[in-house]
Amino acid sequence: MSDNLTKWATWRELSQQPDIWRSWGAALDVARLRTWIAAQDFDCVWFCGAGTSAYIGDIVAAWVPGTRSVPSTDLVADPARLLKGTRPLVVSFGRSGNSAETIGTLDALDALAPDAPRLNITCNKDSALATRPSSAPTEVIILPDATHDAGFAMTSSFSTMLLTALALFDEECDFAARCDALAGQLELLLPALQAGPVPGRAVYVGSGPLAFAAREAALKVMELSAGQIPALWDSSLGFRHGPKSFVTDDTVVTVFTSPDAPTSRYDTDLVAELRAQFPGARVIAAGADADIAIPMPFGPAWAAPLCVAIAQVSGVVWSDKMGLNVDDPFVGKGTLSRVVAGVKLYPVAS
Repeated sequence: MSDNLTKWATWRELSQQPDIWRSWGAALDVARLRTWIAAQDFDCVWFCGAGTSAYIGDIVAAWVPGTRSVPSTDLVADPARLLKGTRPLVVSFGRSGNSAETIGTLDALDALAPDAPRLNITCNKDSALATRPSSAPTEVIILPDATHDAGFAMTSSFSTMLLTALALFDEECDFAARCDALAGQLELLLPALQAGPVPGRAVYVGSGPLAFAAREAALKVMELSAGQIPALWDSSLGFRHGPKSFVTDDTVVTVFTSPDAPTSRYDTDLVAELRAQFPGARVIAAGADADIAIPMPFGPAWAAPLCVAIAQVSGVVWSDKMGLNVDDPFVGKGTLSRVVAGVKLYPVAS
């Protein structure tokens, strides 16, 4: 990759992920936090966040039985319906920890579920998610300052919050050793990634948790290209049911292939079909024994940060080639901002 990319904070932030994972894996007191979770009184686990932070919940809930992704954008819009008759452990993700939907989620819980336990995971030690007092049982996890990405696009914040959630809700593991192994994989992967020419369109596809990794991957490309590269995501089996019409000769399609059978067969069948039907498109498989080699010994959810790194790299390279400000692709437009603006919160009746 060009040394010119190092001028962008986003490039530095995605490149620092192996170092962050190693240090965080050694620092996070997983045993204490799992003990705290086990001691709480709840009937379900909700993962809440907006945008990329919501996709973290999608990935984890697709992998960990008995959990649910409830985007804060949904919860804030209709809190009474979602909270009626349930006592969730609400796990909130937030890079800034100050978005309107984050505040709205806390407001809704205070009004409608004031005793429901809360686990707040944020990259900003000064945020509402980190500092707002609550009468509910609350645990706050503040990630290293380096994960509080300065760039528009979430990179190290996404991956480190995801790994934290998996450490707490997936089956127990040696988290430090696992982070070290994943960091080693990413260190080998990053220098080998080749973004190629700027495409007209991009598609990311996967199965199970990797379908939602595909969702985050597509978002990264659209964000970093300021919408100039339309990007679509879907599941491997779902993609044939209409969304495949999105593919044109100038499309790059990346299929995240699962290590699990029979899932992997559906993924690889789709790769072969797309190559036969769209010879002008570039179809890439990413996974074990694929075009982009990503072994997944811990399962697809744990490999999601590695798969998404493909789109992080491509998004930065393409954005730079297009002459955009990679760290703020929407600068001067007033349409999108790093922390979402323009959301008016309405009172929640208790």
